[in-house]
This record gives sequence, C-alpha cells and structure tokens, in this order.
Amino acid sequence: MKLVSWNVNGIRAVVRKNLLAPALETLKPDILCLQETKAEKGQIEIDLPGYEEYWHSSARKKGYSGTAIFTKHEPQSVLFGFPEDVRQKFRLTDSYGDPDAEGRVIAAEFKDFFVVNVYTPNAKPDLSRLPLREKGWDPAFLTYCKALERKKPVIFCGDLNVAHTPEDLANPKANEGDHGFTKEERAGIDRVIDAGFVDTFRMFTKGNGHYSWWSNFGNARARNVGWRIDYFFVSSTLKKRVKHARIHPDILGSDHCPVSIELV
Repeated sequence: MKLVSWNVNGIRAVVRKNLLAPALETLKPDILCLQETKAEKGQIEIDLPGYEEYWHSSARKKGYSGTAIFTKHEPQSVLFGFPEDVRQKFRLTDSYGDPDAEGRVIAAEFKDFFVVNVYTPNAKPDLSRLPLREKGWDPAFLTYCKALERKKPVIFCGDLNVAHTPEDLANPKANEGDHGFTKEERAGIDRVIDAGFVDTFRMFTKGNGHYSWWSNFGNARARNVGWRIDYFFVSSTLKKRVKHARIHPDILGSDHCPVSIELV
C-alpha cells in the first residue's frame, strides 16, 4: 500500500494547470492526503476514478487552509478536527482565531491503522503564533494521535511547518530561531519521537539535501535551497511494515513536493 502526502498550496490552481492527474499517475497512491487545499468539496471538478474523497475545509475563512483525503480503500470512519476533550484541555484560540476551525486535521480509520492528515499552523515570521504552537497545537495534536493509538496504530502525515534538525534545511545557521526552525517548534518533534512515533524518511535516508519545500524567490528550488517540513510518522508497531519512504522533488505544482511511504 502506498500513501502520499502533498501540500498543494491551492488545489484549484493545481487542477487548472493540469498537474494533479499526472502527479497521481506517476505516484499511484492508494491513499492521498492533501494539505492547504484552499477549497471546499465541489468548488472544482476533480476526476479521480476509483477514489473516495473526504474534505475538511476551513469554516472560519473561505479559501484558506483545509485538508482532504482521497482513498481507494473505504474507511471504517472519518474524523474531522480535534475531539471535544482535546479542545477543552488545550487553549487553541489565539489572536488569529481558532486553528481547529481552519480544517487542519482529518483522520480516516482503516482496518489496521488510522491515517491522520495535518496542516500545522505556521508560527509566522514575527513568531506571533509560536505560543499557540508550543503550548496549544503541538501538544494537542500529539495527545490526539496517542488517543487514537490506544485503539490501533497511527500513521500521521502532512505539512508540520518545522524543520526538525539542521540536516532538514539548507541553511540552518542563517535560519536559527526563525519561524519553522525555533527551538520550541523543534522540541515539538522531539516529543513526537519520544512518544514512540518514527520519522519514516530518516529510517532510510540520512544527511542533508533532501527537502520538500522551497521559497518561490531566488530560484531556490532549482538550487535546492529548501526545507524538509513535510513528514510521515508511524507508530513504532508499524515500523517493520514501512518498505520505502521518499520525497518527490520532481513533482511540480506547488511550492511543496509530495512525500510518500510504502507499506507491506
């Protein structure tokens, strides 16, 4: 089984450019998780025969954020956003509003595991949303995944808006302390790993030069001056089933490229 995650930075633009169907023909995912869809189901016609589609769009702001799951395997259930007990435990609303109302988390339950698709809030260049990340969103998301894991193993993927280590971005010294590479955001990934989740890409590939997002400025993508901020994590009990974990920089259509895993 192959799972693909892709921040498309606007699904309508990718479809209009006729870049979605060719990407899927190349990648051939069984389960496709999209982030930053910036659309609602039905706003654009997407012809993907064989896939069921589930959308979680922003209720707070139209054309913003949003996640979706396209799957060839019918899920046993689909969950939208955080459950009420998680919402009550963590303060998720800040001056920007409620991130859980922005369609940032959607989960699908299958026979052997949950797939959780997430678009993590950006800390912002002035770090104005860093307190939300550190004290609210990151611990809430981990709590949610651990709660699901009590029922069955979890695969979670998406744009986590953080480079975990200096190997995960081209210029770590220059970006130290900037949004996406603060010690607080990186510690959030440390806690994910301490909780037993495995960064699948690093199971197979070490070192730098492997990125999933590039700035639109300075010819960054062509020069591979990028960041690895898109991930697949799995419960430790699924680690032996992960056959491959890859980044696909050759797939165009967004400032992010898809990432994938294959399970046996």
